[in-house]
Amino acid sequence: MSSREIAELTGKSHDNVLRDARALVKQGVLKSEETPYTHPQNGRVYPEFLLSQRDTLVLVSGYNAQLRAKIIDRWQELESGVVARLQVPTNFAEALRLAAEQVEQNQKLQGVIERQAPKVAAIQRLAGAGGAICITDAAKHLQVPPSKLFAWLQQHRWIFHRNGSTRWIAYQPRISAGLMVHKVTALKPDAETGADRAAYQPLVTPKGLALLAEKNIGASL
Repeated sequence: MSSREIAELTGKSHDNVLRDARALVKQGVLKSEETPYTHPQNGRVYPEFLLSQRDTLVLVSGYNAQLRAKIIDRWQELESGVVARLQVPTNFAEALRLAAEQVEQNQKLQGVIERQAPKVAAIQRLAGAGGAICITDAAKHLQVPPSKLFAWLQQHRWIFHRNGSTRWIAYQPRISAGLMVHKVTALKPDAETGADRAAYQPLVTPKGLALLAEKNIGASL
């Protein structure tokens, strides 16, 4: 759930929700990270949080009972939608078919694991590295020129420029997949609206570095 949706549900300003979330992050209570959000009307990039259910409930634990109830009702609504989409067998024939499909999927997965075996050692070494690193340092680990790695990441939709800005931003699906994170630097508030602004530097996580190594991108540059 986004901090913007929490603000809408509770009637609080988004700036106040961001303030509460940042305070809990500093305390080490929230595990979710701040991410960029592009406003659909003015095209500007603003900060927001995409929170797990656990972090959402932690965040609103200090709100009054009525506001907490709204958030819990929304989560139940989201979960009900997921359950409704699950395929549950209604008879023995359907159960057999689903079991057969699962066996086939497991066999395909085993084949993938066996084919990837020669790469495991190198990937584990990279995945065991420290925290997230900048793209230039990632290029050094991968033994490719930084400029070409930037170009590859842009071409394959890992990073992009927003509205003529020279700053790189990571695509949200790459962040959600745990391949990239943002280093957030607070900027002066917007002169027109007074809203908080932030600059984002995309960093490659150990998981992202391992995936890039597995793709052997050096051979494709």
